[in-house]
Amino acid sequence: MSDDDLYPIGDVARRTGLSVSAIRFYSDAGLTEPTRVTEAGYRLYDIRAIARLELVRTLRDLDTGLDDIRRLLDGGTSLHELLARHLELVERQERGLRAKRAVLRTLVKQGGTAAQAALMHKLVSMSDEERERLVDDFWNEVGDDLDVPPGFVDRLRTMRPNLPEDPTAAQLEAWIELADLVQDEGFRDAVRAYLKDTYSAYPGRYVAGAPVQDFIHTTGARIGEEITEAYRSRLAADSPRAQELAVRLADAAAELAGKRSTPESRERLATAYDLAKELRQEDSPEESRYAATHGRYLSLVASINGTPADADEETVALTGWLAEALRASARR
Repeated sequence: MSDDDLYPIGDVARRTGLSVSAIRFYSDAGLTEPTRVTEAGYRLYDIRAIARLELVRTLRDLDTGLDDIRRLLDGGTSLHELLARHLELVERQERGLRAKRAVLRTLVKQGGTAAQAALMHKLVSMSDEERERLVDDFWNEVGDDLDVPPGFVDRLRTMRPNLPEDPTAAQLEAWIELADLVQDEGFRDAVRAYLKDTYSAYPGRYVAGAPVQDFIHTTGARIGEEITEAYRSRLAADSPRAQELAVRLADAAAELAGKRSTPESRERLATAYDLAKELRQEDSPEESRYAATHGRYLSLVASINGTPADADEETVALTGWLAEALRASARR
């Protein structure tokens, strides 16, 4: 193929994959003119015109508009700028389709109505500010005059959904469910009742107090990470390392009361962990109630935020392992 060769429209159609009518249309639209038109009216194209037609075909396959293509060919924009702008458009369309898929999946699961479809579409189309306000309204109502230690509800409300700019379908589905739940009066009442029953009296009230909460989120969290790592390494609960970690945790907890742990206090703590393990069993009434109320809220938030939710089976096993390590240290 020479730069000076001219090709009839039929050859150009075969080379570019465009139909003859499409080539004529793009020519009449001013996107690419034939290099020469014979006296008989036949359109001839050189290699440069063919290259322009191939570019037009590629951009049209990407659903690029004719006006944008014309600006590119006339020098009004660069190919990079055009493609970047088009990529942004495609990504926005993709997010829209993902939201629609999440709505449709949820409707299929629930057997929803047209009214529900409109509501769900509104939920996935909310702005960040609207989502924040929805969650704030939930916690404002749940925490209003709730008889728990000061500041505890404020700690709970920090665990909130942050839907990413480019969410997956699973994250959108979780948000639809959560947004529906936090607006449901029955769910609000159930969460409020659960928190009241769990944290308004001892021992829950003690756990919800500022000193214990500060410990849980600072020193306790650091020791807890080491304990979890030791458990996952399959370290025996009665091993010296496991006992050392158990004593460190017991000592740090005892310091809250200005004391130091003793074999007797570690035995009592082990008993408390045994009780906690029983309460976290899937078939226990307490666990079922938690899973249907505050636990459901936290699980959906974890799904929306793309963070792993608490692994219930591991939590139960780890609690039992720690109780064994405490007892081993108490016998030492």
